[in-house]
Amino acid sequence: MKVNTESLQFACCSKPFDILGIIPDGKGGATVRCWFPNAVNISLLPWHDTPKELEIISQLEQVDQNGLFELYLKEYDGELFRYRVAYKDVIHTKLDPYQFSDLRFNDSFFDTCRIYYHQGAHIVQKTIQGKDVHGVRFSIYAPNARAISVVGDFNDWDGRMHPMQSSNDGVWRLFIPDVEVGQGYKYEIKNRHGDVLPLKIDPFAFSVDQFPSFACRVFDHNRYKWHDDNWQNRGPIDYLKEPINIYEVHLGSWNHTDGNPLTYRQLIYQLIPYVKEMGYTHIELMPISEYPFDGSWGYQPVGMFAPTSRYGSPEDFKTFIDACHQEEIGVILDWVPAHFPLDTHGLTELDGSKLYEYEDPRKGWHPDWNSLIYDYGREHVCRFLISNAIYWFEMFHIDGIRVDAVASMLYLDYARQDDEWIPNIDGGNENYEAISFLKRLNETIYLNYPNAMTIAEESTAFSGVSKPTYEGGLGFGFKWNMGWMNDSLRYMQKDSIHRKYHHDEMTFSLIYAFDEHFILPLSHDEVVHGKKSLLDKMPGDSWQKFANLRAFMGYMYAHPGKKLNFMGNEIAQGKEWNHNDTLDWDLLEQKTGLHRSHKNLTKDLNYLYKNEPSLHQEDYNSCGFNWLIADDAENSVLAFVRFATDPIDHLVIITNFTPIPRDKYVVEVPTNAVYHVILNTDQACYAGSDYHCGKKFATRTKTKPSYKQSICLNLPPLATLFLKPEQKKTELVTYE
Repeated sequence: MKVNTESLQFACCSKPFDILGIIPDGKGGATVRCWFPNAVNISLLPWHDTPKELEIISQLEQVDQNGLFELYLKEYDGELFRYRVAYKDVIHTKLDPYQFSDLRFNDSFFDTCRIYYHQGAHIVQKTIQGKDVHGVRFSIYAPNARAISVVGDFNDWDGRMHPMQSSNDGVWRLFIPDVEVGQGYKYEIKNRHGDVLPLKIDPFAFSVDQFPSFACRVFDHNRYKWHDDNWQNRGPIDYLKEPINIYEVHLGSWNHTDGNPLTYRQLIYQLIPYVKEMGYTHIELMPISEYPFDGSWGYQPVGMFAPTSRYGSPEDFKTFIDACHQEEIGVILDWVPAHFPLDTHGLTELDGSKLYEYEDPRKGWHPDWNSLIYDYGREHVCRFLISNAIYWFEMFHIDGIRVDAVASMLYLDYARQDDEWIPNIDGGNENYEAISFLKRLNETIYLNYPNAMTIAEESTAFSGVSKPTYEGGLGFGFKWNMGWMNDSLRYMQKDSIHRKYHHDEMTFSLIYAFDEHFILPLSHDEVVHGKKSLLDKMPGDSWQKFANLRAFMGYMYAHPGKKLNFMGNEIAQGKEWNHNDTLDWDLLEQKTGLHRSHKNLTKDLNYLYKNEPSLHQEDYNSCGFNWLIADDAENSVLAFVRFATDPIDHLVIITNFTPIPRDKYVVEVPTNAVYHVILNTDQACYAGSDYHCGKKFATRTKTKPSYKQSICLNLPPLATLFLKPEQKKTELVTYE
């Protein structure tokens, strides 16, 4: 049989198994044919465990000067072979991948929410004909490609060496024996016209190198042995009633050693003890899916299945999460399914067509971020993203995902002018495809991982973000309360003398506080790009800045909703966050002690929040909150009560948002008892003024609604007070 080697020579062969490997003749014989460009001599060896010691069975004939060799065997019993391949300067012994047609597998891109078991590079260890074979099975979905080759460390990155086999389902497959864990690879893809595209990374790569190579690395997930059984076997968790206090971290700038960011393993010994000491319940990591540009902070990911190699290997990252769980700290990942960057080695026109992105730029181009938008109307895109979310839960044991930029997914006109977007079939601006995808995403995650947390960063008034899908919602577990964040920070930045004119900015959030399962975020977005640090947002001199921040933090921890604080907020960092630099840990050593005192306040607020059921059990039930004073705009004072599930267990919270003490201030309270101050942000230990307000207050009779009793106390300047009744009192005394 005359073989045209042009498709092999120019790496355009889409059906290599038709011409390479062992081809029976139907008469008991077979042709052994192999393709090794630049080889000068090839010998056929039996397939044993020690091939270098074997005698040569026969020499193959070079039938084409480009690298095609073959041998006809009159009798063939199904045996496999090795080749001894001689080049000008070196000899290699190889197993030819085209002998293993049964290891191409007939998996489908569409058959599971765990596509990562089928796509990508997977270690294969099998026994064939009584002998062990190991290698890597490569698979990639690229239905519009003309040809694809695997290139890597194992073939000198030569696209002629390992053409992949196409199939009717659009998946290209090839098993390459003797490829090892840690070896680099990419895909050389030709589009339908035969044009060579820039080398592409594997969309399902488990590990990807940094610039300049961006090479994928073969990784075996089965090698890691987890030690977090106690954490994983906790039983059902009702997060709505649990304290959730999240420490948001950018791993590259939390802390440095010798001028470099800490590795995953170094973070085990520094970040985890710190988070444990401070009393946070969860760490939220800004995106760690591999990304090429440091300045994107991870929000322009390219390798969705690869934890960034900036800080170590996937195994190192698993070890970090494992250690978190052993210290009873949950791990939440920022996850970016809204868009992807233009980098040519990524998903952009993966097979020469717009395979993952919308074709029309009015839907597929994100003007704010100069990135491409996933086409949620395509089944393979939805499968890709959903399987990616499941992947992090299964392979890395994460506890939750915070989905970035949900608003940009929901609305077709997001960040667009009137003539820059396409209405939906009903003429509206909602992206029905994205809405359907988000519902399906949440349903799949909670079906497979009932204790998971899904959190939406959604900045609009879209209804039902955290409602179950069976009630018409998107199905998220939680939603960031961007309205609370914007209103409260805008209020706090005003000089205290003007706050009385903006009092509603601190009360408005309670009108809708129970419409969604809110998390109160003070995130990285609020301390960059000229927005100033939290401390620097505050008005007044140095003392007032710290006092304002202390009062505000007390108010935040008392407000209904779970909590999130970005790293650096807890030490009252004075400058904006810089992703290239470490936090200003030296501030804690200043003689004034202001930053150290603020850190102590944050720690005490964390533990108060965790230990007091009234601060978290009824976050999403209006019966867990009641205003005591909401209308004292003149004095800029707020007072309210937080109830636990058992309303006898409650706290009274009072905040004075001015630097003027309010003596003999009367506040009605729910029960006739002695109220003790259990935390006062103005205490000397927090670098406050220690204004004399007393430590306990007995109630006195009140004769007007809604409560029968009140307390009278001196309110310190710029301070939040938490008061708790003596536990011996067991009755709420209110008017019927």
